[in-house]
Amino acid sequence: MAKHSNSPKGPSQRQLSVGEKVRHALTETLQRREIIDPLLENAVISVTEVRMSPDLKLATAYVTVFGQEDMDPFVKALNAHARFLRGRLTPALRQMKYMPEVRFRQDDSFDNYARIDALLRSPEVLRDTRGTADDEEDN
Repeated sequence: MAKHSNSPKGPSQRQLSVGEKVRHALTETLQRREIIDPLLENAVISVTEVRMSPDLKLATAYVTVFGQEDMDPFVKALNAHARFLRGRLTPALRQMKYMPEVRFRQDDSFDNYARIDALLRSPEVLRDTRGTADDEEDN
């Protein structure tokens, strides 16, 4: 019986492996600064994660641009150059049957981490955690 690709378990080992290969290839391509775009020329772009579709034909690259609050123009510029980047990935991903189409998205995980950290450091949470530590010492 064939496994369904819509399983709730998350991405397969193959998807994770290919995603990591695409991430490395994208990072190397961006480091070479081959894209001729005034916005991207001096930007420090980090590809934090690449998620592959189950058929490995679509790669969603999550990027962050260091020192920038508004990343929308950078993401739009990268998406505008996606076909060029796809062509530059071909030599690094030669072993793949199909070259994935790459789309770029803003990585919000750092914002989420900062929000959680700020929440954990808030006086209300600190008060609650100190209360539980004192209760445990009393027992």
